[in-house]
Amino acid sequence: MKQSVIIGFLGKTQDRFCEYHAPKSTYEKLQTVQKIKGFDGVEMVFPHETSTPEEISAMMRELQLNWAAINVNVKKDPQFVPGSLSRPVRQIREEAVAMIKRAKDFAKAVGAPLVTCCPLSDGYDMLFQVDYQASWKYLIETIGEAADYLPEVPLFLEPKYSEVRVHCHLDSTSKALLLLKEIGNKNTGITLDLGHSIQSQENPAQMLVTTIESGFDVYIHTNDNDTKADWDLIGGSRHFLNYVELLFWAKEYGYNKYFTTDASPRVYDIVDFFERHAEISMGIWNLVNTLDTAKYRRLMREENFNELTALVTREIYRV
Repeated sequence: MKQSVIIGFLGKTQDRFCEYHAPKSTYEKLQTVQKIKGFDGVEMVFPHETSTPEEISAMMRELQLNWAAINVNVKKDPQFVPGSLSRPVRQIREEAVAMIKRAKDFAKAVGAPLVTCCPLSDGYDMLFQVDYQASWKYLIETIGEAADYLPEVPLFLEPKYSEVRVHCHLDSTSKALLLLKEIGNKNTGITLDLGHSIQSQENPAQMLVTTIESGFDVYIHTNDNDTKADWDLIGGSRHFLNYVELLFWAKEYGYNKYFTTDASPRVYDIVDFFERHAEISMGIWNLVNTLDTAKYRRLMREENFNELTALVTREIYRV
């Protein structure tokens, strides 16, 4: 199991009420990754944490870290705050697509395997606020254009129910998958964020299977929440069995990308917080590797629910 972290969580973060931890430079964040037992991978936000490919590559080599992904942020800049890829203003849409293309250029230059994008500002807060018909058409056009560019660097979409909009356009894995079907570019995939999927009342494991069986790739973010908001808690702290089932199916499909931690330490010590996450994630992965997956799947086919429940009790919960 390869584990990585979105390095934006390793410095200063904030919500509507509080600020947490001190600001860090990109190099200081990468130094922090090196201190966390169990992590050696990095997901870096473009363009806000990047400089030149040469400078960032030198940092990564010096600290012996590996790339999980480049995360392109199309929501932070002032022009993108009300939305980016689905806006009725052509210039704004073009700027957002250009940013994704530059992120792909950067990823190729530094050797990152993929670009992921979570278009959180594309959505609405009030009813009758946006033209759903036009917004959907624009998403197909903009993401399709970005996906076509530099196809050797695949583009992954990360859906989320809400935040920063009350309702995001790509509010579920299924809707993001439908968009990819409309675009029809196989060099695309879904960033399956465990917490986002749970918040959308989905089963993350089922969404992983559905995405792969629909012909698209998956990149996994790990965390947890209470379903009411995306709290970015330590994985397995609220939905342990969901985490086990997700890793069960990831193993069945031979998932070999990084499991990237999209969790926020807030009031906790940063290194300690992520080490606890690394421990539970590796513990669950090791547990899954002890399971007789062929037996579990045979019992599923046989609809032997009683024995399946007994196996989960004995082998997973161990009670």
